[in-house]
Amino acid sequence: MRFDLRVLPQRLEALVWGAQGGAQPPWQRHGLRAVRTLLVLGRDLALGQLTLRAMSLVYTTLLSIVPLLALSFSVLKAFGVTQKVEPLLLEVLEPLGERGVEIAARIASFIDNINVGVLGAVGLGLLLYTAVSLMQKIEESLNFIWHIPQPRPLAERFSRYLSVLLVGPILVFAALGLTATVANIEAVRVLLEHDALSQVLGSLGRLVPYLLVIAAFTFVYLFLPNARVRFVPALVGGAVGGIAWQTAGWLFAVFVASSGSYAAIYSGFAILLLFMIWLYLSWLVLLFGASVAFYLQNPEYLYLGTGEPRLSNRLRERLALALMDLVVRRFDAGEAAPSQAEFTRVLDVPQHVLNTVLDALRERQLLVALAQEPPQYVPARDPSTISVAQVLDAVRSAGESRFVSVASLPVSPSVHGVLEQVHAAVQSAVGDISLRALAQREAPQAAKVGDEAAQRIETSGPLPPGGAH
Repeated sequence: MRFDLRVLPQRLEALVWGAQGGAQPPWQRHGLRAVRTLLVLGRDLALGQLTLRAMSLVYTTLLSIVPLLALSFSVLKAFGVTQKVEPLLLEVLEPLGERGVEIAARIASFIDNINVGVLGAVGLGLLLYTAVSLMQKIEESLNFIWHIPQPRPLAERFSRYLSVLLVGPILVFAALGLTATVANIEAVRVLLEHDALSQVLGSLGRLVPYLLVIAAFTFVYLFLPNARVRFVPALVGGAVGGIAWQTAGWLFAVFVASSGSYAAIYSGFAILLLFMIWLYLSWLVLLFGASVAFYLQNPEYLYLGTGEPRLSNRLRERLALALMDLVVRRFDAGEAAPSQAEFTRVLDVPQHVLNTVLDALRERQLLVALAQEPPQYVPARDPSTISVAQVLDAVRSAGESRFVSVASLPVSPSVHGVLEQVHAAVQSAVGDISLRALAQREAPQAAKVGDEAAQRIETSGPLPPGGAH
């Protein structure tokens, strides 16, 4: 019997993306998750959203790099370490070779020539805005990866950006200074005279650039997105991004050293072109590491289709009842109210789908979020006064506006009559069941109610076209 190669893609798709049972061994479950993560990351790169964000960050970097560095290192003038700015830039631009030395010298010269005292109020405001705009663009890109539609409040963003711009360079140079101080201690020098220990420390010294970049990436993933990022996913994303960045730097340096035709073609623009390409690769690696952290923390987003995962109306109604049932059970038992993270973990649904249902329930004043971080959810009123039909109606009518509503959509009398019949059947079946009564029911009773509702819908007679709600 000959194997048909045409069915191979379908079989592979079913193997990777098909429904998996809960009896899988851990190694198989984790391996399948790793394969899905790699495929989804490749899909995100192929679709171009990450590349578009990286190109946008390149443009913003070209506009704001000098004001950004000037503002960051202005604090260091009080410590007398501004002369170390150029060596630090040389390490970042090392993949550019001799061109990197020229770019670092020019940037350092620009920073030294900036005199904040003669800028005036307007000039200083433009300097701050240009420097902060890059931080804002980075946060927007990370929020896009983390599926966060809204940014932080303006005051919180401003304080976070300034803390990164002003305190960050001090911490970096403090760490470098501490390293140099330790290396100059007499006891350390004596230890370094031993060949074996010197080789070990030399090997560790070659790992220091990787560790610094990994720490920087991890800090960005933890600090900038408007989401609660756990440390382990951020560290894994930082490790992937840091290793990829160092590897990309090595490959780019080989490319620059082995290709001399770009200078003959682009002449004086070659240095700008190489700088833009390196910036693009750096931002792309940063965003790629953020995607790794996101999928590691949110495996429910590992799905085959493109775009945002969406639920059908039937699943949305089921999700709304499951949410309210969990909230009411916790409320009646006097336990801690559930948060969005707990909803996502228990129900295994993407966060943006969860937010759609939560917003619909909050808009109809069935659910309320407590004023704390992260927000926890409790019933907006006594669960005995909230019916199952009200919950279903809340998610069914979510998104209706005054531009497109039920009243403004013309339908025939027969269609109107059928819809009224469905509405009446739902009210007759579950209109008298409160959320508290639903939470206190056992599974067989709930199934019995569902069977009775289905039987009523099948046996109920048609209503007149103008039947009452």
